[in-house]
Amino acid sequence: MPRKTLTRRSMLKKVGLVSAGAAATVMGPWRHNRVYAAASDKPIMIGLTSDASGQYANSGASDRRGMMMAISEFNERGGVLGRKVETIHIDTETTPATGSRVAERLITRHECAFLIGAVSSGVANAISQVAQKYGTVYLNTNSSSPTESGKNCRRVKFVWDGNGTNFAQAAVRNAISAYGTKWMLMTNDYVWGHNTSAATRKLVDQFGGEIVDEILVPQGTRDFSAMLLKVQQAAPQVVAAAVGGDDQKAMRQQVSQLGLGESMAWINNQQDWPDVYGLPLDNLFGVFGTTWYWKLDLPGVAEFVERYQEAYPDTKMRVPGNVFYNGYMATRELLSAVERAGSTNNRKVIQELESLKVSASDRMQHHDAYMNPATHQMQQTIYLATANQGTQNPDDMFRVLSQSAPEEIRDADADAACMMESLDDTPTYEM
Repeated sequence: MPRKTLTRRSMLKKVGLVSAGAAATVMGPWRHNRVYAAASDKPIMIGLTSDASGQYANSGASDRRGMMMAISEFNERGGVLGRKVETIHIDTETTPATGSRVAERLITRHECAFLIGAVSSGVANAISQVAQKYGTVYLNTNSSSPTESGKNCRRVKFVWDGNGTNFAQAAVRNAISAYGTKWMLMTNDYVWGHNTSAATRKLVDQFGGEIVDEILVPQGTRDFSAMLLKVQQAAPQVVAAAVGGDDQKAMRQQVSQLGLGESMAWINNQQDWPDVYGLPLDNLFGVFGTTWYWKLDLPGVAEFVERYQEAYPDTKMRVPGNVFYNGYMATRELLSAVERAGSTNNRKVIQELESLKVSASDRMQHHDAYMNPATHQMQQTIYLATANQGTQNPDDMFRVLSQSAPEEIRDADADAACMMESLDDTPTYEM
């Protein structure tokens, strides 16, 4: 009689953790209780948890393109450990509750070995709580609240973007010296906005500035007229904006229409490429942070852009940006970690990722990068940029002003706040 392969879902049913039509519930921590006999022809299944609707739909699509290009490159070379890598995507809708449901479904119903993707930090935190419950390795590719590698860190979660503190440390001191000490904050009213503005506030205080007011921007805001009137009346020397996605597009257009982009300095904590691609350069006022730019004069960048254009000839976004880059790099390093571990065993993969070091040339950045084992955040180069006024290339929208090495902008508060689960208390499996 042929031996029956034990799947994750059948194991859950056997131990009474899944009933027909019900989501899984966990009765205490697991230890070495999920082992799978994986045939060499069984694909490695990865769940993609990026947004396809809501505030970050555009960034979610770019994130997925980065993941899929990395996966395609591995599959073209014969897969990972001789196994094909397959994916399933479910829209997380830029909503934490949906993120939780999607993670449960991908793990318990679709038996995904790994989860990848997020732009909203609230969604990423929700996914990571479910992932930790099952021990599923989760890559938070593009959300950047300091809490993701701080108080909301998880043993299974790895954060690949720079966070709000990193970007603020790269920008605040120079902005106070260059523009003045009277600052105002504009803050998206959710976890990333609040924590990013808190990091900015702390640094402004540290370097002798003053926050005269903070305006909270509800998610989904399209009319900024009342808020921008308050900015005009306060007349700050610097406005520090932590506003993202479609909200930021609307804000930039209205700031530009009122001429406020020229009458005061604007610091946007991070500027995601999908949020500004195709906008008039007049809307790209101020100074902003990023982790990567497609025109960096570094080895491998031109070839990377070429591969992107070959893989996605029909996309309106003709060149890759930071969101695509983060999705690609995270996925590439996950699959490389599986190869180094010689196994899909989650604890072995976690240990490989915790010790990850990547040269500047492999990262296509100015400095070597490494995974902080204490917080599971990728420590990397942070760039400051502004609009590339006068360019003849409509895709060459950024002018890079500076770059900061990882140790110059490290988030010490996250190091202190992170209290992640032990490896022994993390459920184990091999798919």
